[in-house]
This record gives sequence, structure tokens and C-alpha cells, in this order.
Amino acid sequence: MKLLLKNGRLIDPATAVDAEVDILIEEGKIAEISGSITTTTETDTIDIGGLVISPGFIDIHVHLREPGQEHKETIAAGSRAAVAGGFTSIACMPNTAPVNDNPSVTSYILLKAEETQLVNIFPVAAVSRKLEGNEPVDMEALYKAGVKGFSDDGWCVTNRQLFREALKTAKNYGLPIIEHPEEHSMTGDGQINKGKVSQQYGFKGIPAAAEDVIVARDIQIQEEIKGKLHLTHLSTRDSLELVREAKKKGVVVTCDVTPHHLLLTEDLIAERLDAVYKMKPPLRTEIDRLALVEGIKTGIVDCIASDHAPHSLEEKSRPFEKAPFGVIGMETSFPVIYDRLVRTGIIDIQRLIELFSTNPARVLNLEGRGMVKPGCPADLTILDLNRSFKINAGDFYSKSVNCPFIGWEGKGVVAYTIVNGKIVYTRT
Repeated sequence: MKLLLKNGRLIDPATAVDAEVDILIEEGKIAEISGSITTTTETDTIDIGGLVISPGFIDIHVHLREPGQEHKETIAAGSRAAVAGGFTSIACMPNTAPVNDNPSVTSYILLKAEETQLVNIFPVAAVSRKLEGNEPVDMEALYKAGVKGFSDDGWCVTNRQLFREALKTAKNYGLPIIEHPEEHSMTGDGQINKGKVSQQYGFKGIPAAAEDVIVARDIQIQEEIKGKLHLTHLSTRDSLELVREAKKKGVVVTCDVTPHHLLLTEDLIAERLDAVYKMKPPLRTEIDRLALVEGIKTGIVDCIASDHAPHSLEEKSRPFEKAPFGVIGMETSFPVIYDRLVRTGIIDIQRLIELFSTNPARVLNLEGRGMVKPGCPADLTILDLNRSFKINAGDFYSKSVNCPFIGWEGKGVVAYTIVNGKIVYTRT
């Protein structure tokens, strides 16, 4: 069956299109884009007048927890959360149990994704075996198994030589190293940002410098190796400045930031000591937050990633120091960013789509995705920019509810999510 979308406003930065069009989808691909396409009896037609068509959103950083931590999330539940958030593709991190450090775990994830048949799932494998930072994984075998990048996320590759060799080897396969920048010798058992709030509660703090020194080191190594370096969930003013200077010098480096670091600060912890605000990297200062927003405006930041990190209610209800790090975000990323940054005029909708779709496709080298043109997979996110929302804990498709945006209200929602030509989510 064919699917025809009529009268939508297509905004696609990759092809420089911003126009009202009809889009015909056949056999999971974009067949035609035109100002007017005639329908037939064999075509399902949806009039989406007044709505925006975006190339499918891509979340470059999520944790699906399966295998091994299904009490937090499953691939099926995470897939439902993804499409509800408008994501047509997601890249899942390797800190599962067992770790995705060998082709058998990669194959398991891809098999479960195929069984679910909702969202394109692209596994990211570990850099080191068991995420221990000592022994490298077999990158060639993992590349052949289908991974789209390598990361020790949750941990940092602090071994300089191991990181250098990983960046060099991954370059052979055109895959990125997605680095979690954190010097663990400086963070130890820190709980929140090192500063006034950590002093207020007597917590050991996580200094901004712990992120900055790894960012500086990685950029220096990338300048030599010239691989594909992606720095994930940056949170400090100085780390953004290091990326800005590197790009100015011509060093090829990309980075992402999260909605929670763009919109929240450590002051929320000062007001209410709640583990829903506990994540790594931690919420920083207003100075840091504004620097991230400036990075979004000026183009230094390449992607927005949710760092969707589900935990059970029991785990997040523990005393703050014993609660795990992490928040969920796939279902809330678009509405909170659109409402707080686009509707307020800080960025425009074209820039938002670059951050959510165009650039993530480029970072992960997802051929044919992140754009809308004939022959490409029909991955589309359709947006109702005028519809109101309120974020309620009872509405999540994720198994977890550890979301810092519960109670937020605004305008801008995902109306439909289409993956490989199939409507997999419709907002009722």
C-alpha cells in the first residue's frame, strides 16, 4: 500500500527545502515530492495541512538496558518511547549486562530490534572489553556485526594509548569514537557539580575540570589521528570553548549536549534534593548552561542527544547519595527544546532539525537518513507546533519515570512518526 502525505510543510536542512509539499511513499521509501500529487484508490492519504514534516529524528545516545537490566528498560519499551518522541533511529550505548563488546551481544540487540519493528536501532559497541579500559575490543568483528560506533559511555577511556589506538582503528571503518569525557581520578565518588550546592549539602563534588581535561586530551589526539571523534553530553563552558577553538583550527570534532544540561542547573538540587536531578555529567551552573545554549546558537554544538538513562522507581527513590545517575529523555526532548528554545526565538526550527536529524545522521554515517528526497528511507517526524502539551509521569511509554521535566507545559508536539514508510506513532 502506498502512503500519501498532503499539504505538509517540509523543512529539510540537508536539501535546503522549506516548502508546502505532498510526499508519496512506496515500499518504505520516498517515491515523490511535489507541490501536488494525485491520489489513487490504492493510496492511503493523510492531509497534514498545518503540520511540519522533518527528516526523522535521530537520537545519538540512548541506554536501552537490555540485555541484563530489563527491570529498568527493554528494547521493546525503549522503542515505543523513541517513536513517541519522534525518533525514527536511535543509537544504543553498550553498558548492558553483558557489555556489548562482542558480536553475539550486537546480534542479540539487532534481533530484538527486528522483532519489535518500531524504530531503527543502531548499536554502539564498547571501546574496551567489559568497559574496563584495559583491553581493546575486536573492532573489525563488531563492525561486521553492524555497530555504528564505539564508546565506553558511563566510563571514560582514560588510558591515553588505548584511546589513541581505538580512534586510529575505528577510522579504518569510518566509525566514530563517542567519548564520555570524565577524568575519574578527579571525580571519584562525587555526587553533583562541585560548587556552592555540593558545599551546601556536604557532598563530594564533580569538578568541571574533570570533563575539560579529557576534552582537551581527546582533541589533541584527534588532531594527530584525524579519525572521527564525537564528544557526548558536554556540560561545561570550558569544554565548549575547547571544541570551538579546535573547530576554528580545522580539527574534525563533533559534540552533543542534552536537553537537561541546556535547560536545568544545579540550583534545582539546592531547592529540592531529589535524585531525579542526579546525572552524569551533573547539572552545572547557569554560566555553563548559557554557554551550551550559545553553542547551540553559533553552531559549535552539532547534535542534541537525550542520554536516555532509565532506572526503576525503587532505585531512584533511594537516598540521594545511593541513587544511580541518569534521567530519561527520549519522549520529552523535542517538546521541551522546541518550547523553550524555538518558541522563545533563541534558535529557529531549521536549526532544531539540524540538531535532531541532519547532523546526527552525519555523525553516525547513516546513509540516506537525516534527509528527505526520493529514494531515501521514508523516515519522517511530523510536528504540530501549535498543540499544547503537559508532561505527565503516567503518559510515558518507557518503563521508567525518572524524568526531570515532569509537570512542564508548553507548545509543540510530535503528531506522527513514520519509520521506513510505516506509521508507528500517532498522537491522539
